[in-house]
Amino acid sequence: MLRLRANAVTKFKSHIFGGEQRAAAVAANASARKYSTESPVPESADVVIIGGGSAGCNTLYQLAKRGVRAVLLEKSKLTAGTTWHTAGLVWRLRPNDVEIRLLAATRDLLMSLEEETGHNSGWINNGGLFISHSPERLDEYSRLATLGKCFGIESHIIGPEQAQKLFPALDPSSFTGALYSPGDGVVDPAMMCTALTKGATANGGRMIEDCTVSQIITGENLLGMKDVRGVVTNKGTIRTNTVVNATGVWGRDLIEPLGVFLPLIPMKHAYVVSETMDTIHQMLPNVRDHDFSLYFRIQGKSICMGGYENNPILLNRVPGDFHFGLYDLDYSVFDTHIQGAVKLCPAFGTAGIKSTICGPESFTPDHKPLMGPDPTVSGLFHSVGYNSAGMMLGGGCAEQLAQWIIHDRPERHMFAYDVRRFTPKQKKALNWATERSHEAYTKNYSIVFPHDEPLAGRNFTVDPFHKQMIQYGAVMEERHGWERPGYFLPDETVVVQPYDWYGYYDHPKNANTHYEEALKGDYTFGFSEHHDLIGEEALTCRHDAALFNLSYFCKLFLTGSQAKEAAEWIFTANLDKPINKTIYTCALNKQGGVEGDVTVSIVESGLGGLHDPIFKGRGYYIVAGGASAYHTKCHILAAIQEKAFRAVVSDHTEELGVLSLQGPKSREILQKITDFDLSNDKLLPMNSTTILTLKINPHYSCNVRVLRVSFVGELGYELHIPEESCNDVYNALMKAGYKESLRNAGYRALYSLSSEKGYHLWGSDLRSDDTPIEANLGFVCRKEGEYQGKDIVDRQRENGVARRLAFFTLREQVPIWGLEAVYRDGEIMGNLRRGEYGYTLQKPIGQAYVQRTDGGPITNQFLQTGHYQIEVMGKLYDADCHLRSPFDPKGERMLGIYK
Repeated sequence: MLRLRANAVTKFKSHIFGGEQRAAAVAANASARKYSTESPVPESADVVIIGGGSAGCNTLYQLAKRGVRAVLLEKSKLTAGTTWHTAGLVWRLRPNDVEIRLLAATRDLLMSLEEETGHNSGWINNGGLFISHSPERLDEYSRLATLGKCFGIESHIIGPEQAQKLFPALDPSSFTGALYSPGDGVVDPAMMCTALTKGATANGGRMIEDCTVSQIITGENLLGMKDVRGVVTNKGTIRTNTVVNATGVWGRDLIEPLGVFLPLIPMKHAYVVSETMDTIHQMLPNVRDHDFSLYFRIQGKSICMGGYENNPILLNRVPGDFHFGLYDLDYSVFDTHIQGAVKLCPAFGTAGIKSTICGPESFTPDHKPLMGPDPTVSGLFHSVGYNSAGMMLGGGCAEQLAQWIIHDRPERHMFAYDVRRFTPKQKKALNWATERSHEAYTKNYSIVFPHDEPLAGRNFTVDPFHKQMIQYGAVMEERHGWERPGYFLPDETVVVQPYDWYGYYDHPKNANTHYEEALKGDYTFGFSEHHDLIGEEALTCRHDAALFNLSYFCKLFLTGSQAKEAAEWIFTANLDKPINKTIYTCALNKQGGVEGDVTVSIVESGLGGLHDPIFKGRGYYIVAGGASAYHTKCHILAAIQEKAFRAVVSDHTEELGVLSLQGPKSREILQKITDFDLSNDKLLPMNSTTILTLKINPHYSCNVRVLRVSFVGELGYELHIPEESCNDVYNALMKAGYKESLRNAGYRALYSLSSEKGYHLWGSDLRSDDTPIEANLGFVCRKEGEYQGKDIVDRQRENGVARRLAFFTLREQVPIWGLEAVYRDGEIMGNLRRGEYGYTLQKPIGQAYVQRTDGGPITNQFLQTGHYQIEVMGKLYDADCHLRSPFDPKGERMLGIYK
C-alpha cells in the first residue's frame, strides 16, 4: 500500500471534506501551474508513473485527484508509443459486468473533463453498431443487451434495414441483424491526454517530458523482499516508494533487470483511412463487424477501418526511440479486412485509401491488461498490455489502480486484469505467451460462448494423472496454465495437438482435429451437445461414486513460530481447533471483500513426506481453487509481509496430486484399499484430515493425506498424494470401484454439482468485491479476535447489507450461463453471476446478488416475497428464489445419511 506523506494525507482529506475551499484554491492558483515541464525532476514523490500514454495520463489524473503527490515521466512527448495512433473507439457493452463498469467510468470521465479542466477531451458520442451474420452472433448480442439493462445502458436489437438507416453506406443484404448502442463513441487520444494532464496538474500532479528512466532503484526489506526506493532518470534521481509501469509496448524492458517478467507481446496493428465519402459524416455510428473481424471508426467524412487478422506480424522488441514511428502496411496481411469491408460497405471499395496507420501495440495471452501490484517487488505496480483497448478502458482502470495504490485494493473485482492471474512460470515463458497472445488476438472478435478453450499454449503444466485422463477419454480444459479434465468421452481418445498457428507462418494445420471438433459441441447458447454426457457424470456421483482429478488445486503449508498469529489474521474462521480438524474459511481484504475461500487443516509435524512435512509447532495445510492459486498464495504472502509475521509458506501444488472420491459408495470403495476403519466417524469425522496408508498390491503400500471434505455435497474423500504414488493410487481406486460403477468425472459435472448444492465458486458468485455477509458466509467469520476486514464484517452483521446472494431455479428448461438479468416484481434487481444446470433438481440453477432499487437492506422476507423472473435472450422466464439451495438443505448426504 502507498505510504502517503503527511501533506498528501491532509490534501486527500481536504478533497473529500472541503470541496468548496479546495475548488477556490485551485482556481486561484491555476494560472501559476504548468501541466508540462522541462524543469529538473523533484527530489521525491509519492508515486512515479513511467509512460505518458493513456494509461499513464489517466493514472496521474486519478492519483492527483485523490491528493497523491504523483509525477509522470515520459521519455519523449505525451502520447508517444501506441496512444497517439490509436483508433480511439469507446464501446459500452462487454460480456462481463466488471468491464461494463470500467467502460462506464471511462465514458463518464470523458464527458466531464471539459467542464472540469476547460479543455476538450476529444469525446464524440456518435453511437455504435455491432453487425451480425449468424443466429449465434445475434444470440450473443441479445445477452449483451440483457446485461446492459442491469447497468442502465440503452441498446436495441435491430434488423439490417434499420441498421442501414443509421449508417446509409451499409449493404443490408450482407448481414442478418445488428445491436445498436447509442451511447458509444470515439475519443481523440491527444486531446484526452492533454485534458487529463491539465486536470492532474491543477491538483498538484506533475508531468515531465523528455525524461528517460534508466533504472528503478530497489532495496530489500526486513523480510528479504525487494522494494522500490526510487528511479534514475537523465534529469536526476527521484526518491519514491511506489512506481507505476505504464510503458506500453516497452512494458517488459525496464523491469526485467529486476527479475520481473510480464507476458507482454508486441505486434503490428493497423488501420487505414479512406478518402472522403459523400455518405459519411462524423455523427454516424462506429461499426464493429465481429464476424468479418473488422471495425469502422468515423473520422470527419472518412472511414478508419481496421481489424484483427489471423496472421498479425509479431515483434520481438520495439526500439526504445520508436516514439512516433510507423511501419509500412503489409497488404498481404491486411487485405482480408478490405475484402470484408467492401462486402459490408460497397462504397468503401471505391473511395480509395488516403493514409495507412500501422504501429506497434502490446498484447497479452488472454487479451486483458496487466495491472496491479507486482508480487515480487513491493511498491511496483503495472498498467500495461491494453490490447488496443487503452482508450476505452484507460479511465476506469486508472481509477481502480489509484484505489489499489492508496487503499491496497481496488473497488471492483479486478482479477481478470490482475497480473497475479499468471504464475511466475507463465510470465517467464516467452514462447507460451507468444502462442497464447497470437490466438487471443485472432479470436478477439470471436463469439464468446459459455464454454470454449484455447488451442495455443496447451500442455504447459500437466499433473501426474494426465496420461490416464487422456486414456479414459478426457476432453481437457486449461486453467491457470494447467490441463484439467472437462468431461469424458466414452470409448474415445482426444489429444490436444501442438499449436498450429491456424496454418500461418509456414505451420501446417493439424491433421488431427478431434479436440477442435469436441469443442464445437459447446459453440452454442443452448444446451451443449455434451449436456447429457455431463449429466451422466453428475448423476453417477449422486447415485454411486465419481472420481474427480483436483490436482491443480493450490496446496500450501503455513508454518513457523508465528504461523498461528498469521493464520488467525489472514483467515476469518475460528482456527483454534484440535489437530487434524479441517475448516472452511475466507481470506479477506481490508475492505472486507473475499480474496479467497479455502480449507485450512490444522496439522502437526509429520514424517517428512510432501504430504506430511516436518516442521516445528502447529502447522496449517491450505487448499484453494486452482484457477486462482497464485493469487491466493500472493494474498497470503502479502499479509505476512505487511505484518512481518515470522511464518513460512511452502508451495506443494506441483508435487502433490489430488483425487476426490465422491458419492454414496465412496467409503465402500476406499475401504477396499486401506485397513483404516473409515466407518468409525470418531477416527475420521466430517471436515477432518489424517494420514492414510493405501494398499496398492500385496507387496506395496503408500501413505497419502486424506481430507474428508466435499465440493459436491456428497460423502467423500480427497486424497492428496505424493507425485511418485499418483498413478498407482489412481489405478487401485479404479479397480476397487469397478463393481460399484465408479467413473471419472470432469469439472463441468463438478461445477454443476457444487452449484446445485449451493457452494460458492470464487471468481463467479464469490469475488473480491463481495463480503462474507453479502455472500451468506457469515457463519465462517468468527466474532472474537481480529482478522483482516473484520471491521467491515462486524458492521454489516449489525446493520445489514444492501445486497445479498440468492439462489434461483427456473421453471422451464432454458439454459442459463450467467449475466442474465434478474427481475423482482418487474424491476431489475441484479444479474446472474453464475448459471448451471442441476441434474438432480432437473432445473436450470443460478446465483445472483439481489439489490433493492431503493437502497434499503435486503432481508429474508424481502427475498422470499415478490415475483421473480430471469431474462434469457430477451425473454422473461418465471423463477423461484431460495435463501439456500433446495438440494439436501440439512447436509445429510455428506454425513453418509442417504434416504
